[in-house]
Amino acid sequence: MKESSKVQQYKERPSDRSSPACIFKLLLGLKSAAGQSRHIDTDNGDNICQDPLSRMKKKLLIDADTGVDDAHAIMVAVAAPDVEILGITCCHGNTPLENVLKNTLRVLKVCNRPDIPVYRGCPKPLLAREQHAGGFHGQDGLGDIPDPNAPGLQLLQEQSAAEAIVKIVKENPGEVTLVAMAALTNLAVAVQLDPSISEKLKALYIMGGNTDSRGNTTVCGEFNFVADPEAAYVVLDRYTCPTYIATWEFSCRNSLPWSFCNQWFAQNNEKAAFMKKITSISMKKQQSAEYQKEIAAGRTGFNTWSTYAMAAAVDDALITESEEVSSASFKIQKVESLKQLLVLLLQVAVTVELEGTYTRGMMVLDYMELLNKKHKATIMKKVDLERFKQMLMDALK
Repeated sequence: MKESSKVQQYKERPSDRSSPACIFKLLLGLKSAAGQSRHIDTDNGDNICQDPLSRMKKKLLIDADTGVDDAHAIMVAVAAPDVEILGITCCHGNTPLENVLKNTLRVLKVCNRPDIPVYRGCPKPLLAREQHAGGFHGQDGLGDIPDPNAPGLQLLQEQSAAEAIVKIVKENPGEVTLVAMAALTNLAVAVQLDPSISEKLKALYIMGGNTDSRGNTTVCGEFNFVADPEAAYVVLDRYTCPTYIATWEFSCRNSLPWSFCNQWFAQNNEKAAFMKKITSISMKKQQSAEYQKEIAAGRTGFNTWSTYAMAAAVDDALITESEEVSSASFKIQKVESLKQLLVLLLQVAVTVELEGTYTRGMMVLDYMELLNKKHKATIMKKVDLERFKQMLMDALK
């Protein structure tokens, strides 16, 4: 199939690939280009590891804007014995992209995993004003704790994040679980480069969005979706693989007891000491009166936002029971397995508001099926908190 002119222009001008104007031109033609974009044949498997133990492991691809919660999440994934991390793609978000890249390499250094590939992604949103969350994570994204021996950026891979997503999914069709913990800019660009990746993914886990019209960045918007509403819209519209969303309210209602945090960081090793240092600013912020105005109703405690999505991706035992609710167009699923992290799920079509004065970036749940979307996302509602805490403890061992 002939390569679309938009994709061809993108590939011929590598220096401009990350510019918002270039990316937006690509996405303007998203619907029409989908049928014309470059066809990528399914990989014949030659590049897939043939070692039986490696083939049994869950293959994760992580998209991050590494701040404190992303650091927690990455360490959970690294510690999971049955997980193979194929790469980490970096995006603007909690902190500027250069900090995200440095932070990701720092976390991998602490985990003694410098072998995991790290890719440079988009430094700015497609259209929205760039914004960061230094008040929560520190201006550098990791608690403003400098490391004079931090790894250098020469360790980064040459491929861009979007190209890496396409390549990795192509080489492992039906096997890759993508965990998106940042603004969804990299994913939006990747699906434009190759629309087929939305079907070749095994699953997509997203930390972002909200369900109750309650924001933490704007009146009605959660940070990751507000950071790039257009990208969030594209991803929820174009990715048709099984999609699981850990929303802002979900993380608030499943926050960790402060007493557990003391136990978590008290482990006597380098990982725990590192985590305690970088989390200090975030913990103080979450105990402030200002933060209490932002959180959704539910338990008070420490919220490690992105880690919920990661933990769900790592621990995905089969759903053993589902229940139809006839009064609305959604499905409630109850999980009986003791090993399953998620114990209550909600399936519903979703999209993102792009034009509202107060609601831009807000996730919209289509209970009445007025959008006529066949693809439903699974909205996480409740976790097995004790199992989640054990995963966090194991991550710092």
